[in-house]
Amino acid sequence: MYRISQIKLALDEPKELLPKKIKKKLGNNIDIKDYKIVKESIDARDKSDIRLVYTIDFDIEQRKGFEKPALKPNPKKNFSIAPDMSYKAAVPGVRELKHRPVIVGFGPCGIFCALILAQQGYRPIVLERGKCVSERTEDVQRFWNGGDLNTESNVQFGEGGAGTFSDGKLTTGIKDTRIHKVLSEFVSAGAPEEILYKNKPHIGTDLLRDVVAKLREEIIRLGGEIRFSSKLIGIDAPSGEMKAIEVQDVLSGKSYVLETEKLVLAIGHSARDTFRYAHELGIEMSAKPFSIGVRIEHPQEMVDEAQYGKVKGLPPAEYKLSYRCKNGRGVYTFCMCPGGEVIMCSSQEGGVVTNGMSNHSRDSGTANSGLLVDVRLSDFDGDDALAGVEFQEKYERLAYKNGGGRYAFPKTCWAEFRDGDEGAKAVIDSLPDFAVESIREAMPHLGRKLKGFDADNAVMKAVETRSSSPVRFFRDDTLQGSIKGLYPAGEGAGYAGGITSAACDGIKVAERIIEECYFKEKLCKGGKIERKAL
Repeated sequence: MYRISQIKLALDEPKELLPKKIKKKLGNNIDIKDYKIVKESIDARDKSDIRLVYTIDFDIEQRKGFEKPALKPNPKKNFSIAPDMSYKAAVPGVRELKHRPVIVGFGPCGIFCALILAQQGYRPIVLERGKCVSERTEDVQRFWNGGDLNTESNVQFGEGGAGTFSDGKLTTGIKDTRIHKVLSEFVSAGAPEEILYKNKPHIGTDLLRDVVAKLREEIIRLGGEIRFSSKLIGIDAPSGEMKAIEVQDVLSGKSYVLETEKLVLAIGHSARDTFRYAHELGIEMSAKPFSIGVRIEHPQEMVDEAQYGKVKGLPPAEYKLSYRCKNGRGVYTFCMCPGGEVIMCSSQEGGVVTNGMSNHSRDSGTANSGLLVDVRLSDFDGDDALAGVEFQEKYERLAYKNGGGRYAFPKTCWAEFRDGDEGAKAVIDSLPDFAVESIREAMPHLGRKLKGFDADNAVMKAVETRSSSPVRFFRDDTLQGSIKGLYPAGEGAGYAGGITSAACDGIKVAERIIEECYFKEKLCKGGKIERKAL
């Protein structure tokens, strides 16, 4: 197969013209066959001539009576041999794994770690403190309707992780061959096939809920086990080596011991009680920088016009903006949700947290994005590994207080925020001074990059604190932490940012476990796995 990029179509040209465009660009008398779109993006730099831009993999037809031509790569024509995108399974190691591997957390990292292990016969056990996605959705809706927060089943905790109630965007800055595996498994579980080639793929929270449920079903079909409402509360690692864990049934309060030599911590960025327990246990970790700010909201029509001009019929437009302040702080947009809505994402009592969410159709009529400012280690009180956690909690509690002592966003508009009006006090007082000053400096510059971004009536809602984990767990070249057999993974461990990168990290950890050990389970009497009650 060959690969060619920068093949362009006008908006009114059908995709059936792509083979003709390829032939014209290569200047060869060839016949194209078996072509597939690898990437589709929009070039809107010239708003009078917006184009769709494609990268395509294809083969060529051998003409009767002629030898099949050999085409040579030509960088000037963006033409090369297509890379092999197939996933290469890890080769099992020579040491026997005596107990089933255990994964804590069933967000993207935990899901894909479990899936890879299950696909190779390791029958993982997954512990998820929250509920399955259908029951979790009911808890979340109840919270949104009346402020009844379930601290174990919410926007942050439960099947699918925090990404389940988001835009479901799959864009990532990492370069990893595992990305195609992740996207392909999503498609197999019911996600739209377009995520395989869209430049900025997304699933949408409405579809993602069904997708994660089907991934769970596949893991179970392959011999894995998912235990919901099951919380890690203890780690037994004598001499610094994994032996067993203690698990609490959230609903009954009862606990049991589960033996395992391989424990994957895929706990997400909001499992602060687990961070604290790990720190108390002496598991090596450190504070890490993150960001803080607000959600900013505009009419989607404004964003579309700024990006596309007067052209209609294109997908809801997106943006990604940044500015470096005079004080050296970066201000940037994060997790932009076209046609989405701002949602309440609290997971601790007495704290307000914002995020953005979109359904697949992205048809809400409004666009929102995080508007964030860099937080430095020097901004924390003290140099403890959990100093960033405490920083986040401080401003979430302030937002709760400033929202009226309830789960309600402190909100204002840009004009009030800029001028320091009384109407902006609740938002301003929910942010550190450096964030307020940085946003005020950055907004006019961002408005020059995207016309209308600094409109007086742009809505600002506080506070966004969970752009990334406030801690990073130590792990060595084998991806193990300071306890042998413990694998900190994903966004919560500080090694990913977003659905796709977290999923890829989960796959990497699964591969490491497989490469070290083979697994041939000896089942207990009756074929059941025993739990040891306390």
